[in-house]
Amino acid sequence: MLSILEETLIDTIKLVPFLFITYLIMEYIEHKMSEKSKQTIKKSGKWGPIIGSVVGAIPQCGFSVSATNLYAARVISLGTLISVYLSTSDEMIPIFISEAVPSIIIVKIIAIKVLIGMICGFIIDLCLRMKDNVENSNENIGNLCENEHCHCDEKGILKSSIKHTVNILIYIFIITLIINIMVDFIGEDNLASIFEKNTIFGPIFASLIGLIPNCAASVIITNLFIQNIITAASLIAGLLTGAGVGLIVLFRINHNLKENIKIILLLYGIGAIVGIILQYMNFVI
Repeated sequence: MLSILEETLIDTIKLVPFLFITYLIMEYIEHKMSEKSKQTIKKSGKWGPIIGSVVGAIPQCGFSVSATNLYAARVISLGTLISVYLSTSDEMIPIFISEAVPSIIIVKIIAIKVLIGMICGFIIDLCLRMKDNVENSNENIGNLCENEHCHCDEKGILKSSIKHTVNILIYIFIITLIINIMVDFIGEDNLASIFEKNTIFGPIFASLIGLIPNCAASVIITNLFIQNIITAASLIAGLLTGAGVGLIVLFRINHNLKENIKIILLLYGIGAIVGIILQYMNFVI
């Protein structure tokens, strides 16, 4: 146990400089593009799913929260909201960068999420025959903080980067420790076989983890993939449903409980179905 603890601690500490630099860059992008991104998606109209999926993929702190606020005010359509949720990458990018995962793999994953977000967003809007009516909408967002995830606007870029780094390191340490203990007691091959032999269970389970409404979800999914415990199909499934704190805000400001539950089920269904299809296709990155 001490050996596992020591190994996990050393592996986590090694990530500090990579995570900090990555978050510093992400914070810079956030401060430069946050308001522009919001205004762009508000004016997207019928092209909302395209704009939403592309903007959602840009590393920004809690953009899914902004999209949720706009949907609650009926400024954007359900298809646009889902496209943002599906393309949001949360902590996947900094973890992959810190683990020296080839950039081509990161680009492929983001591209897949963006493409799925676009397609699903358009299908949803088409099926529901929703119309984006920005000019006539009643935007009743109120004073809810749109940066609820980290209160980035209250700090400088440096302080926000340090806070993100510390927070995610804690998550990584705890989750990696749990995974290492599981691998040690169960065996890596046996643990991996649970996901590989049952082609349906992996994506279904990963999609469920992705619904955890904070950065822990993407940390769990990404680390399981890095350690070869889950397949690329399960990784995609889990990352698709990982909308971060946007889901918490959805229940807080959108008072239609049945609608919120339907949105969660829709998001989960898309992630699980896409994952199962990719699993049967023996998808690899």
